[in-house]
Amino acid sequence: MREYSIAAIPADGIGPEVIAAGVQTLQALQKRLGDVRFNVETFDWGSDYYRKHGVMMPSDALTRLKKFDAIYFGAVGAPDVPDHITLWGLRLPICQGFDQYANVRPTRILPGITSPLRHAGPGDLDWVIVRENSEGEYAGCGGRVHRGLPEEVGTEVAVFTRVGVQRIMRYAFRLSQSRTRKLLTVVTKSNAQRHGMVMWDEIAADVSKEFPDVTWDKMLVDAMTVRMTLKPQSLDTIVATNLHADILSDLAGALAGSLGVAPTANIDPERRFPSMFEPIHGSAFDITGKGIANPVASFWTASQMLDHLGETEASARLMRAVEQVTGAGITTPDVGGIATTEDVTEAVLDAIHSSNV
Repeated sequence: MREYSIAAIPADGIGPEVIAAGVQTLQALQKRLGDVRFNVETFDWGSDYYRKHGVMMPSDALTRLKKFDAIYFGAVGAPDVPDHITLWGLRLPICQGFDQYANVRPTRILPGITSPLRHAGPGDLDWVIVRENSEGEYAGCGGRVHRGLPEEVGTEVAVFTRVGVQRIMRYAFRLSQSRTRKLLTVVTKSNAQRHGMVMWDEIAADVSKEFPDVTWDKMLVDAMTVRMTLKPQSLDTIVATNLHADILSDLAGALAGSLGVAPTANIDPERRFPSMFEPIHGSAFDITGKGIANPVASFWTASQMLDHLGETEASARLMRAVEQVTGAGITTPDVGGIATTEDVTEAVLDAIHSSNV
């Protein structure tokens, strides 16, 4: 019996709804396969915790999380708590504290889901976006002086280190090497950002020499939005900075039909610490409690988690079940359906249990 310990942090908004659905799929896979066990412990950290304690999570949170094999994260953010408090109080300390420097966001059009792109269907858009997850504008360097005065200044320093850029480039090239097309696009803005981004370009060119079987090209981030929209078939694996990939991956999710189907993995490739898996969509307070949150992103995220844990059979079984359900038209309103969160979840659970493959 293979056993894994999973720390679930449902947190805010629709997070508790979609993480609960995801945990049900893990339980269904455990029952269906019979030789694996997922021990899930839930932590009540987030905006509700902040309202009670003045912090998003306790001071020993990372120590408590470190013993787990993986972290299953819901969403963070609340209308009455400033975003910089929620993000820097919960998600970013985990990502940075555990050096989860590779943020991996697969995107493809699932069966039964209509892309806003004309003539694009399953197979026409199949990307993996690799986001550098520890540096850039999100490193936390900068500050404000002369607050409230006319000459007030706020700085946000974009940090790029050679070791940080080298390791994300190698990760992206290796990932591209493992995919059928072996095609990588490096996103940059070195025409305007002449220091950090020029170094980014130079290191990409250096690292590319280690992967002669990978075809790669370079794209300015603004031109990349056009290419993603007009020529989706020309892309496969994409690597970009923390800020650029954050924006581009939301665009990618929308082009695939909805952010409600978009997954994320925050990976420590060296496996020194637990990696964290989360849906892209955020807390979505406008639909919280209405029972219509799309759980597909949470399921796909769980599939990424299973792959990371080495449970490839469970991961594949889960994604087959998801595609069977979306292909049958059992979808939530964000992708044009009428099903509830519970309807989609029950259909996926049934597909897991009934599958003979």
